[in-house]
Amino acid sequence: MPSYPLPVFRFKVTWNNLDIGFSDVTGLSRELQSIEYRDGLMTGTTLPLRRPGLAKAGNITLKQGIVEDNNDLYDWFNNNGAPNVERRDVVISLLNDEGDIVMYWEISQAWPVKCEGPGLKATGNEIAIQTLELVHEGIATKIP
Repeated sequence: MPSYPLPVFRFKVTWNNLDIGFSDVTGLSRELQSIEYRDGLMTGTTLPLRRPGLAKAGNITLKQGIVEDNNDLYDWFNNNGAPNVERRDVVISLLNDEGDIVMYWEISQAWPVKCEGPGLKATGNEIAIQTLELVHEGIATKIP
């Protein structure tokens, strides 16, 4: 069977042992900063030494269609405030055609910092989408 790149439309987001439906997930990135170092004995044409620095990860953005009887995202956002922030571990899984997990991202200690409602217009016929932005304390990419 030939190998091929996986499509991005088959995924799931899980927290509190519940699969939550989202239409869009962005921000699954990590970065390792580079530290440059030069000392006084290096000539002007010598490239600086580079060492690994701090790891960084951006915010995760989740988008979901608004459902009439489901306000879980807004409740999570509205019930958070210093010092009582409810943190959740989130798992975002990429699935193959059979629904098996091929790769997943474990997001540690996430909590919402921004919740955005849909853009409303009288002439539109699009689905109402809400956006939730999460900060977190770590992201790990794993392959089962």
